Amino acid sequence: MARLVLLRHGESQWNLENRFTGWVDVPLTPRGVQEAKNAGDKLRGFKFDRAFTSVLVRANETLRLALNAIGQSNIPVEKDKALNERMYGELQGLNKAETTKKYGEAQVKIWRRSYDVPPPGGESLKDTAERVLPYYEQTIKPHLLKGETILVAAHGNSLRALIMELEQLSREQVLELNIPTGAPLLYELDGTGKVVNHRYL
Repeated sequence: MARLVLLRHGESQWNLENRFTGWVDVPLTPRGVQEAKNAGDKLRGFKFDRAFTSVLVRANETLRLALNAIGQSNIPVEKDKALNERMYGELQGLNKAETTKKYGEAQVKIWRRSYDVPPPGGESLKDTAERVLPYYEQTIKPHLLKGETILVAAHGNSLRALIMELEQLSREQVLELNIPTGAPLLYELDGTGKVVNHRYL
C-alpha cells in the first residue's frame, strides 16, 4: 500500500503578520522552524522514497528540517512551481484586516473562500487546482502506483486543491477545509491510487 504524507509549511513571517503571502518568498518564523522539526518527530518510522515541494523557501525549509529530523535528507527531492501557494495578485503583502477595511468583509471573504473568484491579478482555488492536479497526476501519482512512500511539503491552498481531489470533496466542502501549519497528514492509497484511509499524525 502506498503512503502519501502532505505537510503544510511551518508558520511564516507573513502568517504571523496576518498578511496575504502568495508567491512572495518569506522565511519561517522561529515558531515555524520548530513546527517543521516537530513534524519530523511525527514522521519517525516512515521511510520516504522521495519528496516533492514548491519553489518557495518556506516550504523548502520545512521539508529540509523535517527530513533532517528523521535522518533522510539524502532522498530525491523535486521542486516545482506547480505546488506553489495560490497567487494572491494585488493582495500579496497586504494585511488581511487592512484589506477588509479597504474592500469590505464580504468582498474579501469571496476572494478568500469562493472556489472560482480570483482576487485582482491573482488566482482562485480553481486556478490553483488547474496546475496542482495535472502535476500530481503526471509526476507524483506514478510513484504512488508503484507503492512508494512520498512526502509533499507545500502550502495551504495548493494542498487544499490536492485534498479536494484525493477525498472527492465538493466545492462547498473544500472551502471549509483548513490545514494547520506543520501537521503531517497521512493518506494510504490502494493499487489504483484511491484513498483507503487518512489521518493527521
